[in-house]
Amino acid sequence: MSPPIFTILLSSLATGTIITMTSHHWLMAWIGLEMNTLAIIPIMSTTHNPRATEAATKYFLTQASASAMILFSSMINAWQTGTWDITNLSSEPAHILLTVALAMKLGLVPMHFWLPEVLQGSTMTTALIIITWQKLAPMALIYLNINNLSTTVLILLGLLSSIIGGWGGLNQTQTRKIMAFSSIAHLGWMITVSSIMTNIMIMNLMIYLIMSTALFCSLILSKSKTIQDTTVAWTLSPTLTSTMMILLLSLGGLPPLTGFMPKWLILEELIIQNLIPTATTLAMSTLLSLFFYLRLAYTTTLTLSPNTVQTKFKWRLKLKPMAFFMAPLSTISILLLPLTPLMLL
Repeated sequence: MSPPIFTILLSSLATGTIITMTSHHWLMAWIGLEMNTLAIIPIMSTTHNPRATEAATKYFLTQASASAMILFSSMINAWQTGTWDITNLSSEPAHILLTVALAMKLGLVPMHFWLPEVLQGSTMTTALIIITWQKLAPMALIYLNINNLSTTVLILLGLLSSIIGGWGGLNQTQTRKIMAFSSIAHLGWMITVSSIMTNIMIMNLMIYLIMSTALFCSLILSKSKTIQDTTVAWTLSPTLTSTMMILLLSLGGLPPLTGFMPKWLILEELIIQNLIPTATTLAMSTLLSLFFYLRLAYTTTLTLSPNTVQTKFKWRLKLKPMAFFMAPLSTISILLLPLTPLMLL
């Protein structure tokens, strides 16, 4: 793809999300979502292989269906109340349609089946865009409508997502599918706390975006598409493999690292609200996710695969662009826990 076309597509992608996040009218929000979807389809299809075409088709059908449902819910609301204001969604059928549509857009259980398949068919960079940037617009709509959506349904969706996200990733060998199930589990945590405390949801989303971007940068640098590929990542850079291990443990939510902060605050808030069974289920589901993060960390750092070549390290002739992002993102993903009191202000 030529640089000018790629620049136009990325600009459209960013513009679509920003339009949705800043709009007060349902039609403008819908236009933003459509721009966003139509901009990423050509980016997904650039590799010209059947898997990429299949992934782009699945993504388009899912997102178009979800956008249509959002449009239907806003039309029902406008028909019954006479307003197109986003924050004034008072019709019950509109609530149900909007919840289902946003769950489908985000890839929450039980509308999650498209996400692992789409990520597996995309390139690493496109997969990174799908599980980070593409989550912003639906999360903004959830934030704007949180007073109108059913708390019980959101908590149920969140619990199911965190359980299935952990369970589904257990038997995966492809790093992109593992990251897809990791995304489903993390979104489950965010949706669970969204109706209780929105500022924790936003903080969790920001930390998740930073940690996922940092890990994807290291996977792209080491060209690790499967678990087997991570066993030879040390030949590229031992420092990179150590960083990957700590990033994986941070994504798993282990205490001294940044990833522990949102989990700690969410569990604390659920206990304050007397939702003890919900908090317990969420904490138990994290163990499932932690297993596949630990497995990846083990193969990356603690195993030495048989080497046929004499030289131990690969040539590093030029610095990749991804390396520039890795230093600040990895630092934030690892060392942010002491700043928790500042985050709560």
